[in-house]
Amino acid sequence: MADRPDLPSPGIPDLNRSRLPTLGEVLNRNTLAPVDLFSFYIYMRDIQRSVDYLDFWLDVTQHTSLCRHFIRGLRRSMLLNTPDLEKTGSKRSSYVLDHIGDMNDPSGPVTDLDKNQKLKDQQLSAYLRHDKGTTAGNANGSHHSPQSSYSQHSGQRSSGDRPSGTLDRPRASFMTGHSPTRTNSDSPAHAVARPDLRASAEKILYTYLLPGAEREIILPQGLLNDIVHAIEEEGRDDPEVFDAAQDYTFQAMERDAFPGFLRAKALGNLVPPSSFVRLCIGLLAMFGGFWGAFVCILLDKPKHIRCWLILPFTVGVYSISSQQYGIDPVLALAGLSEYTFMNWSRIREPYVRTLLNKRALMVLFFTVLLGVCLIILFIFVPGHRL
Repeated sequence: MADRPDLPSPGIPDLNRSRLPTLGEVLNRNTLAPVDLFSFYIYMRDIQRSVDYLDFWLDVTQHTSLCRHFIRGLRRSMLLNTPDLEKTGSKRSSYVLDHIGDMNDPSGPVTDLDKNQKLKDQQLSAYLRHDKGTTAGNANGSHHSPQSSYSQHSGQRSSGDRPSGTLDRPRASFMTGHSPTRTNSDSPAHAVARPDLRASAEKILYTYLLPGAEREIILPQGLLNDIVHAIEEEGRDDPEVFDAAQDYTFQAMERDAFPGFLRAKALGNLVPPSSFVRLCIGLLAMFGGFWGAFVCILLDKPKHIRCWLILPFTVGVYSISSQQYGIDPVLALAGLSEYTFMNWSRIREPYVRTLLNKRALMVLFFTVLLGVCLIILFIFVPGHRL
């Protein structure tokens, strides 16, 4: 599988939400900019520096979706070959398929699934484990993978064992900003075969989990050993193999990254490089303002000349306030949020728009108040020519 798996199907944003979104809602694409999945990916990549965890979560979700497509394909093929069921002895498989339930992608991520959906996923994994030998049509489903990740004696990653093309570029759909071309699972030309499931599971293993992998993520050793044993020794490729690891990465992102993401995007509209630029501009403007003010006082300049101090003090206070609070009030009121340096997107999440408007008005009031105090002070203070 040379191409990256595409992303989960977009959800339907909740325009009536009167609270900040949860991580599950963001991952399931139930939110709008600036708290959407694209913004979270950019935050994980540029700020948190741990985008591999998010990519792992998305790839496991896509692997589960691939398994559902495979099951739907089996159902269609059995419907077409119903007269042959008695001869092939596939009654049991047909019965199990009929009782798995609807294999459409769920409306939420793994952590937000209801009990019925979790039960369906468990049945899906159980069927794939049972059917791996007969469906694959070869011995890969029951023997150790020829691309073994550990040497039999040392237990370490063997040199040259990593298959070519598994450690490829980061997720193209987010890096380029274009939506991936989705595979039409209903088309016979794009039917999912059992080797595709095996290749997908191995790719996740080789890309994220094995020691020394280019995009290795840190998991508890016991959890990692269970996954390696299930894929390499037992030949499993069902979604349940990655359930514990996916839950672990979800909880890690929810605990370590998501609160900072909400602070940055729901309470501000600037990225760190932009804040730093504003700090530099603000300090220079304040230095120029104070220098000009003391020159005017010591040279006893008239008030109409001192009025020009409005410019540096206004720029200085505005820039420093923007850096301090992480929000540009004017741009926030205009409905803009920065996702990368000098790249802006519209604020479309209604509740976040309300929060940013309130915060922008507060920062703007503070800016005007402090600026007016400085201007009045240095305009009306008595001059004394040296």
